[in-house]
Amino acid sequence: MFHMTNDSGLFRTPAELDAAGWEKQGNSFTKDGERMLPLYEAKMVYSYNHRSGSFEGARSGERPHRLPTPSDDSLRSPAYLPMPCYWVAEDEVEEKLDGVWDRGWLLGWRDVTDARASVRTVVACLIARTAVNNKIPLFIPGTKPSLAAALYSNLASFPLDYAARQKIGGFTLNYFIMKQLPVLPPSTYSKNAMWDTRLTVLDWLMHRVLELTYTAWDLQPFAEDCGDPGPPFIWDSDRRFRLQCEVDAAFFHLYRIPEEDVGYIMDTFPVVKRNDERQYNNDYRTKRVILKIYDELAKAAETGQPYVSPLGPPRRAEKCCSN
Repeated sequence: MFHMTNDSGLFRTPAELDAAGWEKQGNSFTKDGERMLPLYEAKMVYSYNHRSGSFEGARSGERPHRLPTPSDDSLRSPAYLPMPCYWVAEDEVEEKLDGVWDRGWLLGWRDVTDARASVRTVVACLIARTAVNNKIPLFIPGTKPSLAAALYSNLASFPLDYAARQKIGGFTLNYFIMKQLPVLPPSTYSKNAMWDTRLTVLDWLMHRVLELTYTAWDLQPFAEDCGDPGPPFIWDSDRRFRLQCEVDAAFFHLYRIPEEDVGYIMDTFPVVKRNDERQYNNDYRTKRVILKIYDELAKAAETGQPYVSPLGPPRRAEKCCSN
């Protein structure tokens, strides 16, 4: 959408906006009915977390290579929004999207990656309709929002990531590489889930993807497009881990990957493994839980008894907290 060098003349700092009389509202600025929107950069976003990095606290003009991740306390607030380094006039954003995309949200991915040293190779992101820089290429999915959500979860899955690692030799996930990845076709999601034939794969995935994604008020348009009129879901790290493992185990089944290969694939993510073992007393927790759920889904498919998640109903924010 915006190139960090060629379009830099459009970018404004908070000091410039303050001096010109703009008023800060959330992570935007307003003045005389006009808005300046935050310019999102790749380092600000992550899969299932559109608030993973903030320039808040950085000195004016300072551009750290990595941004600190907001605390769980911050993420538990559905009103919390990360601060960018720059802002862009809303009119400029709308000019870019006019006639191309009419939704109140954007789906993209980080194009900076490293198949050898990164936690994950494909980092998809779903964010509010705003300005984004050239390190977040965008998808324009010509399908209904729920299928775009399914695509998002597919891109965030370990099986897809494993395939991507075989194709990337440098540090950039370009369009031409993204187009080669074995993304599952939309027809996948209209079939009944093998582990719960009462539901289609899409229905089974949707409430999990929504709970993982819709954690702040700025993504309300996405939730409403997917048929969820409620307030955001409360950020709960332990619950989110289990939900992501359920989604990953499901995608291993959808790709028809046998159990022994699931274990092998999970061992090809050394950073995930090291992080887990350091934090959980040498337990590769992510692999262990995904394999356990994979087996539970397989048993459900074999017996015809639907898989039942041990997670209770999710918690949502109070409606009065909406901005």
